Amino acid sequence: MSYRGRFAPSPTGQLHFGSLVAALGSWLCARAAGGRWLVRIEDIDPPREVPGSAEDILATLAAFGLPPDEPPWHQSQRRAAYDVAFAALRDAGHVFPCWCSRSDLESSGGVHRGACMVAPHPIRPPAWRLRVPPMHIAFDDRIHGRCVQDLDEVGDFVIKRVEGWYAYQLAVVVDDAAQAISDVVRGADLLDSTGRQIYLQQLLQVPTPTYAHLPLVRDAAGRKLSKQDRAFPVERGDPLPALRAALRFLGQRDDWPARTPQELLHAALHDFDLARIKPGVVKAAGVRAARAQGGLAS
Repeated sequence: MSYRGRFAPSPTGQLHFGSLVAALGSWLCARAAGGRWLVRIEDIDPPREVPGSAEDILATLAAFGLPPDEPPWHQSQRRAAYDVAFAALRDAGHVFPCWCSRSDLESSGGVHRGACMVAPHPIRPPAWRLRVPPMHIAFDDRIHGRCVQDLDEVGDFVIKRVEGWYAYQLAVVVDDAAQAISDVVRGADLLDSTGRQIYLQQLLQVPTPTYAHLPLVRDAAGRKLSKQDRAFPVERGDPLPALRAALRFLGQRDDWPARTPQELLHAALHDFDLARIKPGVVKAAGVRAARAQGGLAS
């Protein structure tokens, strides 16, 4: 399979510096491999979405010299594909309806394992969870090295929500397969989703991409930057300073003379080295490093 990478932002606000780092990292990896770089808008959580932010994100990426190679996909238009995958999992007995609330799961640390704690409700619709066996999923991360995730520690996870919307884990697996994504480069906050997604890929009999999880940009309190916390957006009208800062954060040279983002990206690409990206410390549920590399929690 030829290299196909992607950046998949949620339209919950303007593009901030942490998201720029993720976009740039995935773009550099794709271009260094001579591959294609796609953008997918993950708009499957309507209550969290900000009107107009998808268009704003795409315009900002273009201003930073990062337009996608193909028309962007919108997950809100992909429900039929998710229906097919969900039906296959249901027919094979891999999913089950669940009426457990967050408060019901407090005693187990929010993790659902085995039988539900509450009886079926005669009126209220259920969420649908994927039944997770006690097994380990191993994968090679290009930045963190060999990783192993104990699925029992994350438990049975939701793939279709009470409101009827499909959850991130199912949607991303279906869309990565449909777009023939060969390499997933994303933030390390999603490292503990990787084992679950690989397990779903196995059940749906679709290919497993190669993974690389970039270090997270954090605020002064050590928290990951997020749109929900009103992280400041990058300046679309003056992209070079933020672009240089993103290169530095990824361990790359940023001192190339350039008058435009395209000139800076061209120079940085020819000097790009993935090995310069340091993994940092990551706390990921059920994930441990299988050999001494990186800073994964054990």
